[in-house]
Amino acid sequence: MMKPLRRSAYALLLSASTIVLAVADEQKPSPGGGAESPTRATRLHWAWQPVQRPPIPNVEKKEWVRTALDAFVLAKINANGLSPSPAADRATFIRRATLDVWGLIPTPEEVAAFESDQSPEAYEKLIDRLLASPRYGERQARMWLDLARYADSSGFQNDVARPNMFRYRDYVIKAFNEDKPYSQFIREQIAGDEIAPGNQDVLVATGFLAGYPDNSNSRDLVQRKYQITTDMTDTVGQAILGTTVGCARCHNHKSDKFSQKDYFSLQAFFANTAFDEKIPARKGETEAAYEKDRAIYDEATKAIRARQKEIIDSVREAAYKYHKERYLTDSRESIFKPKEQWNALDRWVNHRLDAVTDDTQLGVYLRYTADDKSAPGYSADIVKKAEEYQKLTAELRKLQNLRPSKGSLNYTAATELGHNDSPPTHVLFVGNHEKPLEEVQPAFPEAMTSEKPNINPTATSSGRRTALADWLASEKNPLTARVFVNRVWNQYFGKGVVGTVSDFGKAGDKPTNQELLDFLASDFVQDGWSVKKLHRAILLSSTYRQSSAHREDVAKADPDNKLVAVFPRKRLEAEEIRDSILVASGALNEQIGGPSVFPPIPANLTGGSNFNYDPSWSTAKDPKDFNRRSLYIFTRRSLPYPMLETFDMANSQQIHSKRDVTTTPLQALTLYNSDIVFQWSQALAGRIIAEAGADESAQIERLYLVLFSRKPTDAERSALLAFLDRHRETIAGKAEDGRLALALPIVKAKFGDPLRASAFVDLVHTVLNSNDFVYRF
Repeated sequence: MMKPLRRSAYALLLSASTIVLAVADEQKPSPGGGAESPTRATRLHWAWQPVQRPPIPNVEKKEWVRTALDAFVLAKINANGLSPSPAADRATFIRRATLDVWGLIPTPEEVAAFESDQSPEAYEKLIDRLLASPRYGERQARMWLDLARYADSSGFQNDVARPNMFRYRDYVIKAFNEDKPYSQFIREQIAGDEIAPGNQDVLVATGFLAGYPDNSNSRDLVQRKYQITTDMTDTVGQAILGTTVGCARCHNHKSDKFSQKDYFSLQAFFANTAFDEKIPARKGETEAAYEKDRAIYDEATKAIRARQKEIIDSVREAAYKYHKERYLTDSRESIFKPKEQWNALDRWVNHRLDAVTDDTQLGVYLRYTADDKSAPGYSADIVKKAEEYQKLTAELRKLQNLRPSKGSLNYTAATELGHNDSPPTHVLFVGNHEKPLEEVQPAFPEAMTSEKPNINPTATSSGRRTALADWLASEKNPLTARVFVNRVWNQYFGKGVVGTVSDFGKAGDKPTNQELLDFLASDFVQDGWSVKKLHRAILLSSTYRQSSAHREDVAKADPDNKLVAVFPRKRLEAEEIRDSILVASGALNEQIGGPSVFPPIPANLTGGSNFNYDPSWSTAKDPKDFNRRSLYIFTRRSLPYPMLETFDMANSQQIHSKRDVTTTPLQALTLYNSDIVFQWSQALAGRIIAEAGADESAQIERLYLVLFSRKPTDAERSALLAFLDRHRETIAGKAEDGRLALALPIVKAKFGDPLRASAFVDLVHTVLNSNDFVYRF
């Protein structure tokens, strides 16, 4: 084993050799052979160099090129001795495009209309219809919310609900549907409060920053500030710049020219950022409904809450002092400092203290004092008050079901604390906030740009985040456009031009077609950062129109399909599976936006509640909420919706760059054994019988059209008809079974012949579990 001293010397030697190699690499001759001056441009990693529109390749098969991007794809395919795949049939194409753009399967009528449209503009009309639908915004919002680590709760031990966050989710949906320029979309999410103070429609965009996991019970407010600014910095770095900046928090980045100083200079943009969760929202239907429900709860609990307040008021001063003394030393230094002596950090700490302190927190003083006879303030009266307060709390819990389960009267937005000075930001030794080194000012990464932030403070804001937002959304920024168009390419083709969609550094994948990536990024900016135009260009391309049928020549020459000579098959995401089953069964509630909802989940998962009487899961009172799109299901960090979690929904605890693609036994068992899925299968069977009539062959055909957008093959039809015959006999043999005998009258009332209908429900349930449904071809 190497001795410590020798190991240190060995590490130093390695470090020195690394530096020598890096210098040598920067100064080595160019491929042309001549010595090249080590200018800044030649030293830059490809992703940090300015985006320049490459010339469109001159390809032989020009008729295949429907949009310019096809030429870049075709040039690479031909250079490798291959040819592109033929176009997919129309039924396959519309199912593919509808799933990709809406996250839903198309109806048989939509498929038939597209197949019969022989006009030259048939594909254009289809794509324009898909992009014009509000379903488009819902689907694209899901992608962005993954990156924004969106959740309706805060996480950590108590996982307190954030009833305002749905407004940010609805902002994102609206932004995509309105085709808000991506540059403006970014600016509003980073600095909406500075750009448009007082404008709720813009302020809610800063929910992007406010989505960090949070521990409201943390006793170290200085550390909490550091953790919050760290989360915001890392999120902006990964989601917008596609750069793993977080590596530089503890040390200079090992592979990218991103130093600790760069990291904390970037973090300094957020040094004075705080959040207000109690800004009164504009009154609308949602707010009116909440007020109505809240009035019922308030009236029922009026006397209890009034008495609780009386008890707290009688000890408020002592309780508040005890509450403040529970914080750690550095927090107490700010908390107990006279207000007239506050500096910028003190203001932040005390703002945070106010935000997380309420009478429930102060009530802890009663329990502590009553339980400890040696505690200051202990008395028989305190014990009596503590016991009464505890009983009142228990009474409130009994009335929990009267509280509104969704919505709020407020919205959440970022804010600055009304002063031009900001808390200092230091480089931290190995990222430890208790070991500050040199102080830094807001700055952009030195290796990426020489541009300096244009910071213009106002009477209410530091102006720092506006300066950052302007740089992020600048056409000169080398990463913002590249990263976003790569995410869209990844959405459609299952893998980005850069496979590591949130790591454009040296440790990430190299682009498989950099000219294509830069062409897309350049045109994206030139088109006014229009997201819909970017989607339209891809959707109308020959590249996207290709068949996904297996080709042995492509599999041998390009096993990872980096050339996209075959359209990649893709397993549906969790939300697509659930929402498409709802569409097929005719049960989907198409309401757009509004507070997040709680569909039923297994009773053993509902869990307890936290100190704010916030139950982990309150099943919706309105059954119509059960069948809302998955996008609107309450995202609780400690209790993800079980069905979606089984199918790899995004992890809301962190930035989720790309969905996992797994195939597990648990997924199959969920679709097969879930009571909810079986109920949807029953609804789908009823729909098929109503639409196709009594003929079993026609029913099977209609079922395939609904689920797969195609007709069954002769072999499939024969196999399913044989299944019905066998299964009907099996059911008839079990007709005396108690549970079946009980269910038959219900089945008969809904479908007619109970044995035949019961067999058909099982057939529908079986077909729904097939790969043809859960894959997009």
